[in-house]
Amino acid sequence: MTDLLRKPVAETGKVHDITPASARGPQSPDWSYVGFGLYHLETGETVAEPTGETEVILVLVEGKAKIACDTADFGEMGDRLSVFEKTPPHCAYVPNENSWSVTATTKCVLAVCTAPGKGNHPARRLGPDGIELTPRGKGQNTRYINNIAMEGRDVADSLLVTEVFTPDGNWSSYPSHRHDEDDYPNMTYLEETYYHRLNPSQGFGIQRVYSEDGTLDETMAIKDGDVVLVPRGHHPCGAPYGYEMYYLNVMAGPLRKWRFKNDPDHNWIAQRDV
Repeated sequence: MTDLLRKPVAETGKVHDITPASARGPQSPDWSYVGFGLYHLETGETVAEPTGETEVILVLVEGKAKIACDTADFGEMGDRLSVFEKTPPHCAYVPNENSWSVTATTKCVLAVCTAPGKGNHPARRLGPDGIELTPRGKGQNTRYINNIAMEGRDVADSLLVTEVFTPDGNWSSYPSHRHDEDDYPNMTYLEETYYHRLNPSQGFGIQRVYSEDGTLDETMAIKDGDVVLVPRGHHPCGAPYGYEMYYLNVMAGPLRKWRFKNDPDHNWIAQRDV
């Protein structure tokens, strides 16, 4: 199995623990920025972690929890019990050289998005206020976006984080695009993770990660709860008829800007749909 596809390592507790060190492999030897953790917590369970040199965005994917850090107490957060309710997520930012704790007040799923921190931003709530479900694309390329911490929100040093809902039968992260060169303003180098969910949960999705020169070309069947690493190349995904797809994107690199180039073979689609 490709090292770009990461399966949950457990059913409860910390089910994903992807760090820059653990992300490195034959197809991602230079991975240095993005980390992604995921907890499945029962009511009353508490987890806590120091941030160290990384900044953290905590996303309550599902459920409710009390969230606090060294410099802020956010109280109880969260309202959607299923991610497919599509309501704006409750999220919190915690800077580097801090620590955070989460106590589940219902059964919950907690995403921990990390990247290098520089100490330029204080701890703060990031949602649901300021997040609005927004359509993108046309026809069978339509999907819906919850921008948690993209470039337009100056809330982090490195992290770019967003949620995407793709209706059944549609494509997403399409036309195929890449952001794997440090060549601003033409393109920015951004590593990226996709945390996937499917509805109904027994479904599957498809994600392809490929380079134009063919040195990287992996097509993966995605199941509910899987994470895909995108170290470079294009990375479209699709949801079969009958199954809607959710993913949580985490991106980071040397510059907190999202600039990409479409695959020349498929750029005509973007030009047509302008």
